[in-house]
Amino acid sequence: MLIQPNKSCLLVIDLQEKLLPAIHEGEAVVENTRWLAEIANHLEIPVLTSEQYPQGLGGTAEALLDVLPKDGFMEKMSFSCMSDPTCNEKINAIRPGQVIVAGTESHVCVLQTCLQLKQQAREVYVVEDCVSSRNPKDKELALQRMRQAGIYIVSREMVAFEWLQTANNEKFRYISKNYLR
Repeated sequence: MLIQPNKSCLLVIDLQEKLLPAIHEGEAVVENTRWLAEIANHLEIPVLTSEQYPQGLGGTAEALLDVLPKDGFMEKMSFSCMSDPTCNEKINAIRPGQVIVAGTESHVCVLQTCLQLKQQAREVYVVEDCVSSRNPKDKELALQRMRQAGIYIVSREMVAFEWLQTANNEKFRYISKNYLR
């Protein structure tokens, strides 16, 4: 199953300022997610962003704000985006058959969202280098459980190359020059 640019969206889950200092390798997750979101924007892939109880956990990491479309932000109280009516509606409004997922925490909000997306007959791709938890063991267990549920675990470069599909165009040359060092 290849990721198709015209059938997918990027879903960034809860990469919030107050939570990130406690996240294992949180800075790397933010950097990797920024890289992927920039490519998604360049390729016109829809990008949605959830925030778990932003009044308490703060907003999305400042390092991401300029690359995440403002109209794609969603507040939630449920751990799963799909259990929150507003998030569910917004995700379903763009009708992605494939959802590429980044964010935190792997074993809570990411896991629950991915399992429910899968239940809705979507292809779900979790970007391993764009997710984490406070405890690395929780991330490891979450990825194992997702694999068991038929969710694909991928890298950010796998996603980028599948979105690009070919090296024979200007988009590839731009991405190659600016992101594939």
